[in-house]
Amino acid sequence: MQTVAHILQAKDDATVHVISPYATVLDAIKQMAEHDVGALLVVDAGRIIGIVSERDYARKIVLKGRASDTTTVSEIMTSPVMTVHPSQTNEECMALMTENRFRHLPVMKDGSLIGIISIGDLVKDIISEQQFTIRQLEYYISGARA
Repeated sequence: MQTVAHILQAKDDATVHVISPYATVLDAIKQMAEHDVGALLVVDAGRIIGIVSERDYARKIVLKGRASDTTTVSEIMTSPVMTVHPSQTNEECMALMTENRFRHLPVMKDGSLIGIISIGDLVKDIISEQQFTIRQLEYYISGARA
């Protein structure tokens, strides 16, 4: 299994998108759409205090009939935020996401935010590993050199 550090290096865009807890949910949804991401880290005074996702929007705004233009991010964000370290494996991250039913994990190193990984990043990494293994087995079976 690959490490989180490897997964971050393989990402096309390692930008971490953040929003203030005082912004409106409408602003958050617009920012997610603009950057084509499913979640934003909620940061106040340089500290991660939560995460807001499309799931939070669907369940805490749409289904409850609340107004996204008057509700603040802090009212619907998920907090506290679970984080991972760059040395953790894909498998460990998948287990955390599955057990806790979330799709995004901020990556912290020495107290600093260095990236964020999604379930999509993890699946892409697993598929890549499987394709590599399949190619190696094909070479082995056919007797060809890799």
